Amino acid sequence: SLMLALSQDLSQNRPAEAREHVRRFHELFFTLSPEKSAIEHNVKRALLLADRSAYNYYADFAEKGFYNRIIAGNINQVLQVDSVVCNFDRYPYEARTYARQMIIRESNVTERTLVTTCQLLNASRSDDNPNGFTIEGFTILENRDIRSMER
Repeated sequence: SLMLALSQDLSQNRPAEAREHVRRFHELFFTLSPEKSAIEHNVKRALLLADRSAYNYYADFAEKGFYNRIIAGNINQVLQVDSVVCNFDRYPYEARTYARQMIIRESNVTERTLVTTCQLLNASRSDDNPNGFTIEGFTILENRDIRSMER
């Protein structure tokens, strides 16, 4: 009966774990400081939570000089996840994330929207992936400026 109780608790907690997995991936992948080692560390940790679809965005951003501009411009980028909506009616589970990015420069702060979608696959739990999911088919649907404020 103890094993049954533990397994029921785990399955009841799965939706919360899924949302936390997606939230954590986004925070690691999109919160950036102007230091190469910090960017590499966070992105590496984020990529452990996802498949090649996320790596493809990382490689594309790097190729276009995005991370170099963050470092050269002394820019901080902070992501705040507003909500993660998951559909558990069909496997793989679908998730859509709504977030806001604050791009903090010396002269101004730009606020952007970020909307992404992905599917979640069950995976083995580990120290690198404590919630036991893998993000696949990660896609950025929207990333646009809302406003810019002088500092």
